[in-house]
Amino acid sequence: MDSRISLVTLGVTDVPRARRFYERLGWHANGQSNADVTFFQAGGMVLGLWGRTALAEDAQIPLGQGFGGIALAHNVRSKAAVSATLAEAEQAGGKILKPAQDTFYGGHAGYFADPDGNVWEVAWNPFWTLQADGTIVLPK
Repeated sequence: MDSRISLVTLGVTDVPRARRFYERLGWHANGQSNADVTFFQAGGMVLGLWGRTALAEDAQIPLGQGFGGIALAHNVRSKAAVSATLAEAEQAGGKILKPAQDTFYGGHAGYFADPDGNVWEVAWNPFWTLQADGTIVLPK
């Protein structure tokens, strides 16, 4: 199996509302999107929004409440960009879970949740290279 992520699907309670949130952040849905599912090109991968119940049924797992065990990350190019990105998410309708602060590894990070409670980390890591196209190059 290749070591990469191709698609992250978030199970949401209201696909049109979730789509509006991400579009307010500046993301652009592709032509395959509709009221039941939305796809966004995210660098070299795809973010999908799909009804939470439909996703649980498709995966054949019971639909539960609480943290689903997924935290997505969005790396930025500077320490100051962490706070700016968190503010943008909050203005779009997200909830700040952890304000931007210095990390144990020498970076700077914070967390927000989208309107469905999906958790995102916004991070600046001075030890990782962020390419012009947004891809991360991990140190060897």
